[in-house]
Amino acid sequence: MAESVEKLEDGIVRSAEQVSGQIRAAKEAIASVIFGQDRVIENTLVTILSGGHALLNGVPGLAKTKLVETLGVTLGLDAKRIQFTPDLMPSDILGAEVLDESTAGRRAFRFIAGPVFAQLLMADEINRASPRTQSALLQAMQEQHITVAGARHDLPKPFHVLATQNPLEQEGTYPLPEAQLDRFLMEIDVDYPDRDAERRILFETTGAEETLARGSMTADALIAAQRLIRRLPVGDSVVEAILSLVRSARPGPDAGEAGKFIAWGPGPRASQSLMLAVRARALIDGRLAPSVDDVLDLAEPVLKHRMALTFQARAEGRTIPDVIRQLKTRIG
Repeated sequence: MAESVEKLEDGIVRSAEQVSGQIRAAKEAIASVIFGQDRVIENTLVTILSGGHALLNGVPGLAKTKLVETLGVTLGLDAKRIQFTPDLMPSDILGAEVLDESTAGRRAFRFIAGPVFAQLLMADEINRASPRTQSALLQAMQEQHITVAGARHDLPKPFHVLATQNPLEQEGTYPLPEAQLDRFLMEIDVDYPDRDAERRILFETTGAEETLARGSMTADALIAAQRLIRRLPVGDSVVEAILSLVRSARPGPDAGEAGKFIAWGPGPRASQSLMLAVRARALIDGRLAPSVDDVLDLAEPVLKHRMALTFQARAEGRTIPDVIRQLKTRIG
């Protein structure tokens, strides 16, 4: 029995070293095309390696679309893009059945798959779609399959949604319901690049030649990495940090002084997301186990879209990131 456990551990170590090298190569390949967004690239990779979906928030022109295109090429995934608009219908993204007539005169329904049948789907400006269309995408994100005319159609594996939102425009938008927000493993803020990164963007993207993305992984390798992440060990201190942080982000005695600012907080899905995310981040860094620092670094993108503040907190000018930082100080 001891020899079997030792062989299993050796196999995990060898697999982790190999996968970690592939992920680092993919990260470098993405960074050669997307400049000045290292934290965004890392958090997006963490989300995908964890098997989840991400919500990218940022003003126009910050390379959110370019990031998804580059991820598709680098990770070897079939990537598609949907531009969400208020008149978009569920059938426009899921697909529909059409009536075909054969040369013999026989008629039968045939399913034509929509753009949701992709391994990496970019939902551009998702909050512009109506609630009816958002709910159709919700089933795809959560269940990994869709239902059309009573028939089930499984989505490709892996399946990840990277949705974008423009935080500036509110007219003609439909805010995402809490149930759908909870399906996103992370909410990632895409900020302006610094001066040096923007200088590099000017030279790299306005010349005669442009740097193109290159492949570093395959879909099968990504699936193997996702399975490996679930096998990585997690120490008791990390587990306790996750539990303490998530439970303190809910209204109640666990929140301490911050409890009066929280209207509602994250459920157990947040704990699951954080558990997977810290493992994925450790693997990207070439480590075999996550640390408490990983929990603290990933707390905000995992928790902030799963919380709401009270009227008192908003009146006092408090923000959700402020509250999360206050909760983090109780851990370390």
